[in-house]
Amino acid sequence: MAFWNRRRSIDAMLAPHSGPGLKKTLGWPHLMALGVGAIVGTGILTLIGVGAGLAGPAVLISFALAGLVCACAALAYAELSTIMPASGSAYTYSYAALGEIFAWVVGWSLILEYSLVVSTVAVGWSGYAVPFLAGLGVDLPFALTVGPHVEGGLINLPAIFIIAIVTGLLLLGTKESATLNAILVFVKIAALVVFVAIAMPHFDTANFTPFMPHGFGAPFVQTGVMAAAAIIFFAFYGFDAIATAAEETKKPERDLAIGIVGSMVVCTVLYIAVAAAAIGAAPVASFADSPEPLAHIMRGLGQGVAAQWIAAAAVIALPTVLLAFLFGQSRIFLGMARDGLLPNRLAKISKRGVPAVVTVFTAIVVAFLAGIMRLDELASLANAGTLMAFMAVGVSLIVLRVREPNRERKFKAPLWWLVGGIAIIGCIVFFFSLKSSTQIYFLLWNLFGLAVYLIWSSRNSRLAKGEEAEA
Repeated sequence: MAFWNRRRSIDAMLAPHSGPGLKKTLGWPHLMALGVGAIVGTGILTLIGVGAGLAGPAVLISFALAGLVCACAALAYAELSTIMPASGSAYTYSYAALGEIFAWVVGWSLILEYSLVVSTVAVGWSGYAVPFLAGLGVDLPFALTVGPHVEGGLINLPAIFIIAIVTGLLLLGTKESATLNAILVFVKIAALVVFVAIAMPHFDTANFTPFMPHGFGAPFVQTGVMAAAAIIFFAFYGFDAIATAAEETKKPERDLAIGIVGSMVVCTVLYIAVAAAAIGAAPVASFADSPEPLAHIMRGLGQGVAAQWIAAAAVIALPTVLLAFLFGQSRIFLGMARDGLLPNRLAKISKRGVPAVVTVFTAIVVAFLAGIMRLDELASLANAGTLMAFMAVGVSLIVLRVREPNRERKFKAPLWWLVGGIAIIGCIVFFFSLKSSTQIYFLLWNLFGLAVYLIWSSRNSRLAKGEEAEA
């Protein structure tokens, strides 16, 4: 069958794989922690300043819009992950619902998303770690703490260092890294609760005037509420990393839905509380350009100890985001390699049940990017990859509901047509609210990816070779 008509059978997809497999060690508490650990990170600790600079106090609306689109995407993920509990996430769902070439574009976009998220968070971690260490009397050379985009900067070594540490942890094994992740997630949430508790008594409604200084915005307009929502979107995703753990989940038919939906609910409530407390406690202009906005606000309130605690929590707990996305990235590679769209050796599983080769390879690439690129550039381009994946999941939900209405679904998204529609339309609008340079880079990335697919992957996939029955 021609490559544009190839589509995987869901039943064939769920058949046992030959060779060593991933170990089923995760329950819903691990998945909830993985999701919250991935979601709560650089977005709220760092990018809240960037979003507030674009939208002013109306950044609260930006949070609500981004949260709505992500909530719909989360419901779609929850349904599809219980139908197809296999590594690969949106890539896997697209392969079954839309076909091989669409799955390739989604998988290629996910590679971009996960890689750049890790790099972004590492740069954000560095932004907190360097001032924190300076407060302890450890001053690092400026040239070794920022990339060459800043005058006098050479390379961001702290960002590279933390990626190396998290990679080593992942190589130890899934259960071990998930348990430590759960502990660090608790530390991170505690820091945000402390921030809200201290900031709320200083709440001043005057800080919300003017509420929408840059307007609502629209596609192709790169200021205002919509532009901020397109960036803040970064603060919400991460629950998709849970779907990549499907093969390592003890009871995927129950635990995946609990982990995905539960982590989104927890984080949405927490985000709105933190954003409102931050704006109420300090004028937007005072923290919009800070690399550590929450700690900066605490210092402005004369809460030096609290600022140090928040910075310490960020330094300790932001690596949970790195762990979740490095974990997810390796599983995306694993799924594509198993299907023959990437070299099969990338699917090699170590004795500890970990895809070691691809984990190390990914770490090297993201460490290089983190060492030289800017935070906002990384986040914006990562968002483009995520928007593609979320849109594909929305389409896949609708297509499979229409094509296979009688297939057993352990979890059913309510009002599936509306949930899928909001996810699709929201992602399209957010994409065109990103910087034009980001849109161009994303297009170039996918044109390069299509060239790779047409030259090599389309001829080496398992479906092309007849090694697996097509749908």
